[in-house]
Amino acid sequence: MNSPVKYPTTARAWVTVAILMLAYVLSFIDRQILNLLVGPIRRDLAISDTQMSLLMGFSFALFYTLCGIPLGRLADRKSRRGLIAAGVLVWSAMTALCGLAKNYWHFLFARVGVGAGEAALSPAAYSLIADSFPPHQRATAISVYSMGIYVGSGMAFLLGGLVIHFASAQGDMVLPIIGTIRPWQSIFLMLGAAGVMFCLLLFLLKEPPRQGAGAGVEVSFAEVMAYIKLNRKTVLLHNLSFACVAFCAYGAASWVPAFFIRTYGLDASEVGYIYGLLIGIFGSLGIIVGGRVSDWLTSRGHKDAPMRVGLIACAIALPSFAGYAVDNLTVAIAAVGVGCFSLAMPFGVAPAAIQEIMPNPMRGQASAMYLFVVTIIGLGVGPTAVAILTDYVFQDDKALRYSLLIISVLATVSALILLSASLKPYRESVQRVQQWGAS
Repeated sequence: MNSPVKYPTTARAWVTVAILMLAYVLSFIDRQILNLLVGPIRRDLAISDTQMSLLMGFSFALFYTLCGIPLGRLADRKSRRGLIAAGVLVWSAMTALCGLAKNYWHFLFARVGVGAGEAALSPAAYSLIADSFPPHQRATAISVYSMGIYVGSGMAFLLGGLVIHFASAQGDMVLPIIGTIRPWQSIFLMLGAAGVMFCLLLFLLKEPPRQGAGAGVEVSFAEVMAYIKLNRKTVLLHNLSFACVAFCAYGAASWVPAFFIRTYGLDASEVGYIYGLLIGIFGSLGIIVGGRVSDWLTSRGHKDAPMRVGLIACAIALPSFAGYAVDNLTVAIAAVGVGCFSLAMPFGVAPAAIQEIMPNPMRGQASAMYLFVVTIIGLGVGPTAVAILTDYVFQDDKALRYSLLIISVLATVSALILLSASLKPYRESVQRVQQWGAS
């Protein structure tokens, strides 16, 4: 076992988390701003809800997942700071290209590039954080990093609403070389430039020594796959259960703004303000509470603490989905707030759980595989499942609320079943990694 004194100082460890969280914030602003721009992009590119959902989810998720596993292996062997810097540069450049898109296929290509760049961040970040904190603090630390999901999404809607209002007031712009751009295109160009500037902050990151079972040991990809196969029941149930939560969460995040617009007649700037606050406040609170509860349960001797947090979160979320069916805006906003809080709870503990069941030289790759499953099912399929129900089953834009209700209930019930089945296998895998380290 590695001595706790090898961990960085508390101040240095939290500086690492803060910088990584800012990178995650930036990535989610780039990722989620699209959800507030459904109207103008659909109009200018002449596309359907289903085509729009492919821009939101599948096009991004495809290369995010395909690139994730080789990048996760790099995170286990090479400089994690350098990998993150390269990823930020790539996704920022491709975000700017979204702002230059002249048709649907240009936009689709640029979104693929954004996904490929963002794939470098989380496997490296999880590994850095796991090497910066002892086990009983990791769920909280990774939850603070993962709070970037909700801070970034909230800022995407809050700032996006303000920027949309400002840019729309200015009208079309004419830029040298580029030519005429629409207000929504200028938003992507500004975000791309901000990402390039952010890379300077990454010089403050320092690589901590690798800690835990097998630290410093070189393992082949075949050995990684063999260990995952040994823990296949745990890994499968973990990945699929949290993928169901992500399916619900990403489906909601992609279409709740349009739900408020279509059901209650709000405009984009109003929705940006309301939904931005809900995600930013309740999502951030949820993910921190989830981490704290998991660490508290761990300190009380519960080796399956992350999976228990997932169960608690789903039980809280399920009744809140009734808010999609009501005709009262205040009730709907409150219900969405409860959903934001509860569905956020597992998003820090899920990757933290991976760090506890995998040896050190396998963490980045196992994290990338987890992200592969969660992103393909959650982001790749979730938004499109909602859109397909709306376009082809109900065949009515106003029926979006019922699509959200059906998808959310089915996904959350599935997550509850899988999480219940995961508790015993997860405890066995925690014990197994300790034995692997001793050997």
